[in-house]
Amino acid sequence: MVTQSETANLETAVSIAQAAGRLLVQLRNDAGSMDPKLLRDKADAAAQELIVSQLEIEDGYALLSEEGVDNTDRLAAQRVWIVDPLDGTWEYGQGRADFGVHIALWDMAEQRMVLGVVDLPEQGLTRTSADPNPTLAPLPTERPIRIVASRNRPPAELDAIVTRLSEKLDYPVEVVNVGSVGAKVNEILMGRAEAYLHDTGFYEWDLAAPQAVAHHYGLVLSHWDQTQVVYNLMPPFVKNVFVAHPDLAADLQAVL
Repeated sequence: MVTQSETANLETAVSIAQAAGRLLVQLRNDAGSMDPKLLRDKADAAAQELIVSQLEIEDGYALLSEEGVDNTDRLAAQRVWIVDPLDGTWEYGQGRADFGVHIALWDMAEQRMVLGVVDLPEQGLTRTSADPNPTLAPLPTERPIRIVASRNRPPAELDAIVTRLSEKLDYPVEVVNVGSVGAKVNEILMGRAEAYLHDTGFYEWDLAAPQAVAHHYGLVLSHWDQTQVVYNLMPPFVKNVFVAHPDLAADLQAVL
């Protein structure tokens, strides 16, 4: 059961993520011919400052953010806000729409994600772990199965996995490239893809909010060896992730 406090925390996270998203869009629109790297750095810092200024850290809570200074104090916290003020920074600098703002809240005692918010400002969409009536499209019958992967760090064996899955299903499978992890999960929720694979490692702030949203919609999410992804580790590193439509998950896991 969702408590009143958790509802309030979610409403706060949504408001802050959307405000940061609007700021990112405004900064990019106003950037003119600014060097993309400078724009990315400026946007990261500005979104971080906005989120930290508005996110009230209660007693027993801590903050883990890509742009913040990390320390071991968070390991003793009851709950930890896990924030990525700009996920998909390369795509943001290139003028693409597949970037986002991630805010999640992890409960240490219960080892669960309390909430997650993924704001995709250029897509005009905010996904949360409490969206009403979460549903998934059925597997496609008029286009190939699609696996989402990183543009610049796809799994080394992705082509072989695609071949094995296509043979197992006796159905075509193709790869699509998307930026932010939140945007990747959203491709599955929109019915434009069916899975996401990543095996080169990334950080907790990349995945925390998208995981909360994915679980809410019924997607299967785990490490490639099917173990649970946990958070607030030191260092905050996630070795790999498997995300899939529940009707595809067993077949895809079988060919990894």
